[in-house]
Amino acid sequence: MPAKEALIEVKNMTMAYGDFILQKNLTFTVDKGSIFTIMGESGCGKSTLLRTLTGLKQPATGNILFRGIDFWGSSHKKRVDLLQQCGVLYQSGALWSSMSIGENVALPLQQFTTLSRDEINDLVEIKLALVGLKGFSDYLPSAISGGMRKRAGLARAIALDPEILFFDEPSAGLDPISSRMLDDLILELRDSLGATIVIVTHELPSIFALADDSVFLDSESRTMLTTGNPKVLATESDSIKVRQFLSRSTSSPIGKTKTNNEK
Repeated sequence: MPAKEALIEVKNMTMAYGDFILQKNLTFTVDKGSIFTIMGESGCGKSTLLRTLTGLKQPATGNILFRGIDFWGSSHKKRVDLLQQCGVLYQSGALWSSMSIGENVALPLQQFTTLSRDEINDLVEIKLALVGLKGFSDYLPSAISGGMRKRAGLARAIALDPEILFFDEPSAGLDPISSRMLDDLILELRDSLGATIVIVTHELPSIFALADDSVFLDSESRTMLTTGNPKVLATESDSIKVRQFLSRSTSSPIGKTKTNNEK
């Protein structure tokens, strides 16, 4: 097997709002080509972590490295260059309601490339086809379903062929069939584009279908409890809380009960 290559490294990071510490001592690595999930109960800081990784919120302390480059220690221009290698799918899709689907997908291409209008239009059709929306370029977001809006948002996220994709609760609000179809699409895009994907999600089917690795944030201790493949953590984690989260059990965890050194 080829050696793993660290694409994102989070080192001793603390996230805070003023004097309130949301999460502290976060240290984990996202490997190139992996699908990495950010897990934890509501209010633990999952979305804030995603905002920090995507340059929207500066950590109180610690470092985020992209291919060894200190993101927050770099110049503004360097940070912009690094962010152009990233695509983001927001929970609501975040499409501009007054713009057509095609215009939404074209926007980053217009802003960050020197491509001609015809070249951009061709790329828009390609990206929409990749997410199963061929022929929907002229539709407004209000004219399509919630699942289709998520896919349109995904088409925009991959418009610049990013190396890293960040997804915030991509399955939120979708029925189980649409959610499974979106999971399958994410896997297909990872394989075809070779992208590294970081996902915030609490949906167990998506976690087990997609994740190669993960970090679990705890709201009580305000730090991470563990990292690893969720399929392994579900039965082998030293933390009862992690095992219960991954089994959604409120009475007893799956796997062997830990009596000593519980986290």
